[in-house]
Amino acid sequence: MKAAKKIFESALEEGRTFVLEHEAKDIMKSYDIPIPKYETAASPDEAAEKSKKIGFPVVLKILSKDILHKSDAGGVKLNLKNEDEVKTAFSEIMENAKGYGKEKGIDVDLSRGVFITEFVEMGTEVIVGVTKDAQFGHALMFGLGGIFVEVLKDVTFRLIPLREIDAREMVSEIKAAKILEGVRGENPRDVEALIDVIMKVSKMVEENPDIIELDCNPTFIYEKGKGALVVDARILIEGEDTAQSSH
Repeated sequence: MKAAKKIFESALEEGRTFVLEHEAKDIMKSYDIPIPKYETAASPDEAAEKSKKIGFPVVLKILSKDILHKSDAGGVKLNLKNEDEVKTAFSEIMENAKGYGKEKGIDVDLSRGVFITEFVEMGTEVIVGVTKDAQFGHALMFGLGGIFVEVLKDVTFRLIPLREIDAREMVSEIKAAKILEGVRGENPRDVEALIDVIMKVSKMVEENPDIIELDCNPTFIYEKGKGALVVDARILIEGEDTAQSSH
């Protein structure tokens, strides 16, 4: 809880109503939410060294308060297999970010360098999200990821705080629930690990009501007994602007 408060304070001091990726992962880590290994690096050599520590292959992403949509800015490099690839990727990401800044007419802050994370094996993709309603407060959303969210809108909601029975109901009531149970020769997914993630996200938001929006997307669920990983996390927090608009 203290870790989150500190991160939110420094974000607001910088005029941000969102947290950077490593900050989101730091908060998740403090709530024991399973995430891939990660580091940050401010130079090509440091990035190569930290990548080696994490273990190849890795993913590099730009870390900048001025770039929210990293892919649009050419700020993401996937599946980097060795130190040379990491160094090259670091330089390319910085060049792309500078070009993006010129195009948008902004002076992009590149001082934080890059976020490095392990390139993890895909699991069944789910989304765990949170929204804040002015009337009802925080609600947690769960659904299968990818096309199921985008096209089928196959999601379910509960108000926070959740009880474990609520989390279990959410997992079983989406139309695609059978995919988690194992269909067409697929092994069942680790539903217990998924319940654990949902409950920890609920606790995190309950203890940090400044969060107005959160997306753990994608979250990968592996075979039964093999756990889950929140691969990407986005957290928006209440600043002066958002506070006015949500009341």
